[in-house]
Parts: sequence; structure tokens; C-alpha cells
Amino acid sequence: MPTPDFTANPTIDDVARHAGVSTATVSRVLNQTDGVRATLRMRVEAAVQALGYVPNAGARTMKLRRSGTLGAIFPTVDNAIFAKAIDALQRRLAEAGYQLLIATSDYDPHTEESAALTMLARGVDGLLLCGCGQDPRLLERLRQRGVPTVHVMSWPVPPGHIGVGFDNARAMGQVVRYLLDLGHRRIAMLAGVTRDNDRAAERVRGVREALEAAGLSLPASRLVERRYGIASAREGLRQLMADKAPPTAVVCGNDVLAFGALLEAQRLGLAVPGELSIVGFDDLELAAQVQPALTTVRVPAEAMWRCAANCLLAALAGDALPTETQIEVALVVRESSGPRPRTRGR
Repeated sequence: MPTPDFTANPTIDDVARHAGVSTATVSRVLNQTDGVRATLRMRVEAAVQALGYVPNAGARTMKLRRSGTLGAIFPTVDNAIFAKAIDALQRRLAEAGYQLLIATSDYDPHTEESAALTMLARGVDGLLLCGCGQDPRLLERLRQRGVPTVHVMSWPVPPGHIGVGFDNARAMGQVVRYLLDLGHRRIAMLAGVTRDNDRAAERVRGVREALEAAGLSLPASRLVERRYGIASAREGLRQLMADKAPPTAVVCGNDVLAFGALLEAQRLGLAVPGELSIVGFDDLELAAQVQPALTTVRVPAEAMWRCAANCLLAALAGDALPTETQIEVALVVRESSGPRPRTRGR
């Protein structure tokens, strides 16, 4: 093989000349096309390595009319559930030869729309979005552009859309029925902010409907909405426990809120679960390690987001696929929940 000719920006022609093959052969190797002899593939790969060649993404986009990039917009990355999602997506899409672009919205639909339009301008081939609460104008723009889009974490999805998620209301209903079976009647909810967050709103709905089915209610004094953060969760629990008839159990919109509630209960001198039961949602890694270990709803985040990636890849390939894929979640009972305390009444 010739001595490497180190240039600042080697081209595909340089690679072909160095490997002693045609540019078509180089292209087939780089695009992982079948039918290239192993010896030729090794020569091309060695030439790429020797020259430090990086394929021109712009040229590839023009030729294939695809950028090889997919976008995902998350509410935040300051939550382990989304860190798991990014990891699962990155690994699955890399297997398929795609690059992942990430943006965050801070639960703001206008920021989400702006991020999505920016990704469209950069030529992403498809998008993954959290929930189904996007502005209809954005969804229409995506439809007009023919950009495959998968909604994740909510179920069901609106007609005509692709979704992978779970029934947030039903999951919370299961939590409430579990607490009712333990004898609790004064059940409160420390929820995430429901405005512009369909998952948080559905979880509140699930709690409310399960209580109503049991002949109970969720009065305003027992519903507190807070941003997903430890400090705000602690303040939220203080507000709930200051009520003249404080709850004996608190259902939290996610594990982060539950961690804050546990810390504040400890500061208030409340035994968990002896005086107050606390339940979370997500089953983050820390949930099993805190004391007391947190009862929570387990969401199989990695499997859910990998499934979402598969759906997006299938849509890009034009394969037939179900428009909705429901993911099952499960209540995991640990130490932070127990029977209603007798000394606290009903």
C-alpha cells in the first residue's frame, strides 16, 4: 500500500487512490453495503484510518436525501429517567448508523416548538417527542414536511400519530387502590406542574378518579403542584402536612418529588411509613437505596425508548408498524408505604 499522503482534508478520491480501489468501492464500504469482498473492505478501512478521512455529511445528505441524524426533545436532562432515555436511544440509533441530536424544553411548549423547527432546519430525518401535548401547529408542520415523529411516555396517542408509552392515569389509579387497601382515606398528591405537561395531568386525573370511585375526593387542600426538584418538593410536603386534617399518605408525581417528601417528613419528625406513607413514580436507581426504600411505580425506561427508536427506524424505512405500543408499568412495594396509622384517624 502506498505511503500515506497526509492532507488537511482528505477526500474519497484520496482514500480510493491510497487503497488502490475505485471510489464506488470506497462508497460501498463506508455505507456498509453488502457484496464487498473482505480483502477490499480491509484495504479501504485501513486507508480511511491512515488518512484520517471523515465522510462529508453534506455530500451524503445531498446524495441520499437524508442527513443520518434523528432528533429528540426532552423536558430536561436533570432527571435520571431522561438520562436513561438518552443512553438507550444513543445506543440503538448508533447500531442503525444514525446520529442523535438532543434538545431540552424545560416543559415549555414554545421552547419545544422552537427546538423542533431548528432541528427541521438542520435536516433531521425524524423526531422523538415526550408526550402528546405539543402545539397542533407544530404537529401539522411535521406532517406537511413528512418527518416521521414518535411520541413517547403517553398512551393512548391521538389518531394518526405514532406512540410508545404507558397509561399514566391507570398507573396512578393502581397506586391509589393499593393505599385504599391499606386503610388510607386521607390521600394527598404532590404532583408535577400539570400545565403544558400531559403526563403530569394524567397522573393527577388517575388519582382523582380512583378516589372518586371509592366515594372519596381530592380536595384542593390535598393537591399541591410543584416543579420537579427536591427543594420544591419539600416545600410542597410542608404545605400538605399543614392542613387541619393532614393526609396519611402522599402520592408523588415522580421519584424526585418523593425523595424531597421523604427528606421533609424526616425534618418534620414524621415516621415513614408509621405516620405517613409516601409513594413515588419512575423507580429511579436511588429509590431502592434511600431509607426507607421507596415504594414507587417502575417504568421500564430503557425498553420503552429502545422500542421508540425501533418505531422511528421502521417509519423511516417505510415498514408497516403499529401506531400505538403500550408499555406495561408496575407498582413496586418497598418500605415507604404501610397501613393507615390508627392514631391519625380516617
